[in-house]
Amino acid sequence: MEGPGPGSQCRNHNHGPHPLGFGRLGACAHENKDLVKAREALPLIADSSNCDIVKATQYGIFERCKELVEAGYDVRQPDKENVSLLHWAAINNRLDLVKFYISKGAVVDQLGGDLNSTPLHWAIRQGHLPMVILLLQYGADPTLIDGEGFSGIHLAVLFQHMPIIAYLISKGQSVNMTDLNGQTPLMLSAHKVLGPEPTGFLLKFNPSLSVVDKVHQNTPLHWAVAAGNVNAVDKLLEAGSSLDIRNVKGETPLDMALQNKNQLIIHMLKAEAKMRANTKFRLWRWLQKCQNIITLAETGCLDFRTFCTSCLIRKPLRSLHCHVCNSCVARYDQHCLWTGRCIGFGNHHYYIFFLLFLSILCDWIIYDSFNYWSIHCTTTFREDGLWTYLNQIVACSPWVLYIFMLAAFHFSWSTFLLFNQLFQIAFLGLTSHERSSLLKQSRHTKQPFSLRRTPYNLGFTQNLADFFRCGCFGLVKPCAVDWTTQYTMVFHPAKEKVLRSV
Repeated sequence: MEGPGPGSQCRNHNHGPHPLGFGRLGACAHENKDLVKAREALPLIADSSNCDIVKATQYGIFERCKELVEAGYDVRQPDKENVSLLHWAAINNRLDLVKFYISKGAVVDQLGGDLNSTPLHWAIRQGHLPMVILLLQYGADPTLIDGEGFSGIHLAVLFQHMPIIAYLISKGQSVNMTDLNGQTPLMLSAHKVLGPEPTGFLLKFNPSLSVVDKVHQNTPLHWAVAAGNVNAVDKLLEAGSSLDIRNVKGETPLDMALQNKNQLIIHMLKAEAKMRANTKFRLWRWLQKCQNIITLAETGCLDFRTFCTSCLIRKPLRSLHCHVCNSCVARYDQHCLWTGRCIGFGNHHYYIFFLLFLSILCDWIIYDSFNYWSIHCTTTFREDGLWTYLNQIVACSPWVLYIFMLAAFHFSWSTFLLFNQLFQIAFLGLTSHERSSLLKQSRHTKQPFSLRRTPYNLGFTQNLADFFRCGCFGLVKPCAVDWTTQYTMVFHPAKEKVLRSV
């Protein structure tokens, strides 16, 4: 028992081998407010001359305490609960009495109470920073362990007193100090205290994230996962906690989350593992690119006309670096505004099908719009003229008119692009980018130039067969070229032509 009176609110969590009320919705989360209420609830003492020294200390009656001490009371003598006067003064934040008792020979680190705590422990539990400062100035040892196995910084973490945590660390208390079970303050915070603090606060002092406790060999991340502390897991992952360390049972944090079936934490751990794997992959790719540069340079192939300075790779034939997608695209055609992706080798024929089906859909909507107007509108274009007909269309159904205009707009550009793409593929054998580049080059040359006379134009039938990879029931033999890995000129077996970059 830690005593009655103003300090009695600590009685509940001072029994037993482990602190009750710590962590989740802890009973001591509002101890400062409770202490104020307890003080306000204390009855006023009309005559302090009859108070014993313990009660006088609790109430802070300095003159009465001084009178009793000078009358011969030993300030080191504990009461019937094995609690010294210095303990009572510390828990009630009686700064003047603490100074007086120490001047009269009180032991600053005297142990007392059921938890075998020092006055500093009592002051930290209540969050009395001025008292903590004063006791440390008088030589109190913050590293002493109480009956529950906690030092001062562990208690400050459990009771979420951030100013005391900061002060103790600044005074030299190690942020990695272990309690009786080998747990650091960060482990206790992750396991016992729900919410982002004081876990996020402790991480500002660079604690060890890979240290393990003595019993379970758990890291702080293990403890956060075991407690289902989502906020602590998020903070620890952000700080870079290892996902691969195993405890005494051989479990990683993800193994523990899977066992506890905490879906949110499982998702967080898997997403973090995937992101870190991508980071390692990017580093590997970077080293690989550096090696490619060395190899190309030493073999005389490092030509910046065919070397991508963004991707740091040798560009395949007919490829181009797209600055929107930030990647090199094989057989580059365009960066499509409507799909938000680059069109090139691998998806070009899907783009053609997209344009085709979009055109058919819009044409069908336009046709049905005219059918609707012919049935539901009371006028016709031939009988009443254009202006009356338009007014009636709007009056019939503005929504149908809106759908008609939207379909007409999409039909116009999709149909134009479809025929333009089919013309380039079938009659020219070129992409949109190659066609526009050749047109620009032809303006600066004096000799006449034909787009149809390029190495990629193998004729109408062969061009379509190669593009769609269709043999037309054996009538045409398509030639498949992997443009993602083609760096040199290609021999086309069907036409016996040499294909090269244009």
